Order: sequence, then structure tokens, then C-alpha cells
Amino acid sequence: MAPSFTARIQWFLLRALGFLIGLVGRAALVLKGPKFASKTPRPVTEPLLLLSGMQLAKLIRQRKVKCIDVVQAYINRIKDVNPMINGIVKYRFEEAMKEAHAVDQKLAEMQEDETTLEKKCPFLGVPFTVKEAFQLQGMPNSSGLMNRRDAISKTDATVVALLKEAGAIPLGITNCSELCMWYESSNKIYGRSNNPYDLQHTVGGSSGGEGCTLAAACSVIGVGSDIGGSIRMPAFFNGIFGHKPSPGVVPNKGQFPLAVGVQELFQCTGPMCRYAEDLTPMLKVMAGPGIKRLKLDAKVHLKDLKFYWMEHDGGSFLMSKVDQDLILAQKKEPIKFVDLLGDHGKHVTPLWELIKWCLGLSVYTIPSIGLALLEEKLKYNNEKYEKFKAVEESLHKELVEMLGDDGVFLYPSHPTVAPKHHVPLTRPFNFAYTGVFSALGFPVTQCPLGLNAKGLPLGIQVVAAPFNDHLTLAVAQYLEKTFGGWVCPGKF
Repeated sequence: MAPSFTARIQWFLLRALGFLIGLVGRAALVLKGPKFASKTPRPVTEPLLLLSGMQLAKLIRQRKVKCIDVVQAYINRIKDVNPMINGIVKYRFEEAMKEAHAVDQKLAEMQEDETTLEKKCPFLGVPFTVKEAFQLQGMPNSSGLMNRRDAISKTDATVVALLKEAGAIPLGITNCSELCMWYESSNKIYGRSNNPYDLQHTVGGSSGGEGCTLAAACSVIGVGSDIGGSIRMPAFFNGIFGHKPSPGVVPNKGQFPLAVGVQELFQCTGPMCRYAEDLTPMLKVMAGPGIKRLKLDAKVHLKDLKFYWMEHDGGSFLMSKVDQDLILAQKKEPIKFVDLLGDHGKHVTPLWELIKWCLGLSVYTIPSIGLALLEEKLKYNNEKYEKFKAVEESLHKELVEMLGDDGVFLYPSHPTVAPKHHVPLTRPFNFAYTGVFSALGFPVTQCPLGLNAKGLPLGIQVVAAPFNDHLTLAVAQYLEKTFGGWVCPGKF
């Protein structure tokens, strides 16, 4: 009797994992980062860096704080800390200072009251950072792919433009994994980002540079994207807040690679920040007209909510029985990953690139090569696709009925706290803890819950039924008040 489809997948993955584990030692030597005297950045001493985006905007509108002082404080922090964490990969300090000066000059000349200003420019003068995968005019837009190292954005991604219109000032772009398809932010163009709570640990991916930049107080709000956990894993590993909105609410236009076809159901652009009170205002700005699909102004009474939780997947139907196969089945991509590696140009042969990588000659990272190899091996026909689609629809219906419009589900963000660098190579499917909710299309807010005994961030995913983002965002604010929210690195 021929082995089942699942058994064949398991056989292949075990062989692939065995090979990858054997390469981890070499990878650690090849990709080893610079040595630093301390394993964490210095704690923040500048009070302006410890205010939320909303608080900064209010002080600037009230003319109590100059925008140029806020931007300068962040530039000073970045210069001090970023060499350790490598979160921001391209600065725009000169432009940011000019824009800050323009804000101060405008405020000195205009007579508009604070309420009017808040409505027109809710983030007036607030610094922010942007994941390199998004277009930011004048900045690189390679997504860590060597073939695109000279690509410079001529315009802004939609969400970047919306934040600029709201008065926010971009400081620079942040690191990501190659083509945004791995949960460690490292690539051949910018190198590796490091966790500010312990430089020997990963920042997650693919929005990992954004996660560590925010956690290290080098920015206060930021732009990330999520297709399988790329906002939530970095937010968890770095002890900040991140929100994956309900699908189709926030525009994805202006990022590379842009999801097409079935992928569009999974890809979500969303806010990342240190303070929970910034999540809802950011989402309102970033969503543009799409915000009408949500109920963000609805009052949420936590005492009336239904709470559900699971401590781990435990081999349950929710994760182990459905999630891996579901995620793989949904990867029926109109554009192949291997084609993206070549940036629709030169043909890429994954096996040949693996041989070159072993000799130190490939321009691609090992996770990208591994994914391309896996793509070649896993083929799906309509019968199998329909089978997995039926499972997804059944699970989706069951959870929607359970949660309704007044329920939230608390679920682990990841099986472990932030692992050390390269460990993700040995645990490629741990993203399933976040990936399952991407596949199902549920809104999720990642919330920090303090630090563990070793000083690494703890956290939880708060999940709601589609278009009930207001519930998870309300719970995030409650958890921040209860557990303290973001903890400044270096204070442990």
C-alpha cells in the first residue's frame, strides 16, 4: 500500500530537517554577528522616548514640546543603539529634521485649535519607522533580495502615505527576512537583526527589524505586514504590541513582494507599537476608507465578553490536525516563490543554489533556498486542495460560532520565547501558532505580558471573529494595564 500524502510530507520534512540541522553549525559561523560588551542596549534616559505616539502628538499640538526635539531625541537613541540591534537599515535623518522643523514652523504660524488639528493630523510630528518591504519614497525597497539591492522607491506605499498625511515623520526603514518568508530577519544585503533583550536571540520575522527597533525605543510606532505571523512573532519576541487586522481592511499596495491571488486572503498590513493606546488610532489612519468595515468606536465592556483559551495545541484539531496541512494547502500560489527569488528575471535552481550556499557562493539565504526546494517537492491537485479547503471552512465556521460578536480567544504566540539565532532552522513549522489565524482570516492582537526569568519577553495572542478587531484591541489595553505592557530593555 502506497504511503499517505501526509506520511510522504513527514518523510521529506524529516530528511530536510536532518540536513538543515547539520548545517546549523556552519550557519552559526558564517552568520555570526559582531561582539558587544553588553548583551542589551542601555536603558532609556530621555523622557520623550517613554511617551506614546498619542501623548507626543498631543504635546506637539499644544506647543508644549517642539517636534524637532522629539525627532532629535529619537535620532540620538538610534545612533546609540542601532549598531547593536541592526533594526534600521537606512536612515533619513536629514529629511526627518527638515520635516520636524516644518511642523514647528507651521504650528507657530497657524491659529487652528487643538481639536481641529487632532482630527486633521492625529499623529502630527510623531516619528515612525517602516518595514523595508514597503515603499518609502527615496528609500530602498529590496525585501532583502540581492537582485533588488539597487531598487529605490519613487513613491510611498498606501499606508505610508496615509501616516504621512496624518502628520507622522518617517525616520527610516527596517530589516526583514529575504522576501519576507522566514521568521528570522536576516539577509545578504543588510545582515542580521538582534533582539534588544539579548543580542544572541532572534527578533523574529519577517517584520523583525521593525519589532526590535520599537522594542529598543528607537521608534514609537511602525508599519509591518503579516502573512503567517510576520507582525505577531516579532511583536512577541520583542515585547511590543502588533495587530493583524481582519483581511481586506488595510490596503497592501506598495510593498514587495505583493500577494496576489489566493495569497491576498492571508496578507495583512498592520500597526506595530510600544503602547496599546496607539493601536486603534494607527489602524484608523492606515485603513483609510476600509475602516468602515470595522466597529472601532463601539464601546467594549470587558465584563460582558466571553473568554476562551488554550495553553498549547496539545495535538488538538485546532493546530496539529488542521493547521500545518491547511497552511500548506492554501499555498496554491499564482506566482511561485522560486520566481520571486529571481525577481522574474534569471531562472533560479534551488538545488544548485544549495550547493553554492554550502560553498559560500549563493546570494540567497538558507531559509529561502529551503523554501524553494520545499515548493518543488510539494504538489497539489484539485482533489487535495478541495479536501483541505473543506477542513478550513469547517474550522472557520466552528470558531466563528463559538466567538460570535462578543468572544475572544487567548492563544500562545509561539511554542517558546524568542529562540537564539539560527534555532528557527530546526523548527520551521513553529509559525503554525500564528499561521492558523492567518489562514482562517481572524483579527489578532499580539500583547506583551512582561519578561520571563531570563529577561526575555512573554506574550499572548488575542483573537476575535472577523471584523471584531475592536474586541482584541480593547483587551490589549486591559492587558497593558494589568501586566505593564512594554518593558524597556536593559532594566532587567
